[in-house]
Amino acid sequence: MASVYPTRDRSAWILDQRPPRTRTVDTDAPVGGILEREALASGKVVSSGVILIANKECPWRCLMCDLWKATTAESAPEGAVSRQVAQAVQGWSLAGVLPAQVKLYNSGSFFDPAAIPFADYGPIAKLVSFARNVVVESHPLLVGQRTLALRDLLTGSLEVAMGLETADPETLAKLNKGFDLRQFARSADLLAREGIALRVFLLVHPPFLHGPQAQEWVVKSAQYAFGCGASAVTLIPTRVGNGAMERLRDAGEFQQPSLAELEAAQKAVLALGRGRVFADTWDLEPFSSCPRCLAERRDRLERVNLAQNDEPPVQCFACGGS
Repeated sequence: MASVYPTRDRSAWILDQRPPRTRTVDTDAPVGGILEREALASGKVVSSGVILIANKECPWRCLMCDLWKATTAESAPEGAVSRQVAQAVQGWSLAGVLPAQVKLYNSGSFFDPAAIPFADYGPIAKLVSFARNVVVESHPLLVGQRTLALRDLLTGSLEVAMGLETADPETLAKLNKGFDLRQFARSADLLAREGIALRVFLLVHPPFLHGPQAQEWVVKSAQYAFGCGASAVTLIPTRVGNGAMERLRDAGEFQQPSLAELEAAQKAVLALGRGRVFADTWDLEPFSSCPRCLAERRDRLERVNLAQNDEPPVQCFACGGS
């Protein structure tokens, strides 16, 4: 059977599948802010603050991405992003919590000049000067001089999170991310040479990979990421929600992973013993078939994230842990 996914003009096809935007986003305030805890590379568990920055949509059209829903149509004017960061930091300060780590996530690439104006780098660095570690996200092709400039402005260390998604070359190409493994490795090498930590995002069961093959590639992809110098990998269950993924699901080219498959991926990658492994626990309801054990299983995943030690699975008499 022919694939519904084209071999050419994939960006146009992905855009054509999008549902209408249902949210209006401007740059007057951050999209959101979260306080959580995370294990550092040292093993110490610290407070970690996440600021979800409102800015222009990423220029790449990745097949599985739904982050565009919380972006703006135009670039943020100079000063807007630093004011967003100031709002979030003020909220933490009023709550009496200035986290040891700050993640500046902007639904794209921090080093995209259309997303974060370079003039904001200095003010942002001053605002987060209390943090011992700052994490930003970036497309591999945008890692370069702006990355080094931000590192030099920060009081604490810099960590860059890059979305590899999968190390399977064929699937990576189909994800329409705009880079190959060689380019990813080159950017990772630059970060290593410059003393900048690397975190890698990986998909659990991306489209076009099914069953045992999908699970095998999660482990292979983690091995590749650690081999490129990553100190941490984050495992993200692939979800529907952007139109394109529903189309692939209906055509039998994508099957959303179960909660059990996310648990198995965390266990298998953690067993490599090569770095920190975080399972993404945001909005796990779509991956669970059993409301009775969902909260307990989410709590277990989060404990493993913090301790970096596996735990026995949750026993559920209603679903059997499926």
